[in-house]
Amino acid sequence: MTQASESWHLVKQSTLHGTGVFAARDIPAGTQIIEYKGKRITAEQADAKHPVNPDDPFHTFFFSLSSGKIIDGGEKGNDARWINHSCGPNCEAQENASGKKVYIVALHDIPAGDELFYDYGLIMEGRITKTLRRQYQCLCGKKDCRGTMLALPKKKSVKAGKDKEGAKKKKPRGKEA
Repeated sequence: MTQASESWHLVKQSTLHGTGVFAARDIPAGTQIIEYKGKRITAEQADAKHPVNPDDPFHTFFFSLSSGKIIDGGEKGNDARWINHSCGPNCEAQENASGKKVYIVALHDIPAGDELFYDYGLIMEGRITKTLRRQYQCLCGKKDCRGTMLALPKKKSVKAGKDKEGAKKKKPRGKEA
């Protein structure tokens, strides 16, 4: 894996949404482009800070770690906070083994000039309503866009001829005369 280097990226206006981060040069697949930095806070502290901007209450720079801590990219953060969401990302966020750091890593080769994206996959407690999906609307425009930055629950599918438990369904019998 190629090591992180500040020269991999540059920050400028995005055509997708606000500020974005772009490849300053060709980035090989697997490259650690940048660490997502910021002050470490608790979930309770993040809740107390939310909304950061009352005019845009669904925009934060919070990044949840598996440890339960939150990286607040809005405080002591770096350029990684400007990477936009896409349902068809060219990067992904990866926690290190200790669960204390997050790196943005190229999923495939990224040509110089391309905007960097990762799938935010925001997880919300409770039911994902149409209103909630709209509040976290995705603007990526990808063919397979799910329309929201939220991680949607996997739909349970029922295969033809089988019930939810996977047992074969019996064909209904007509009334016998």
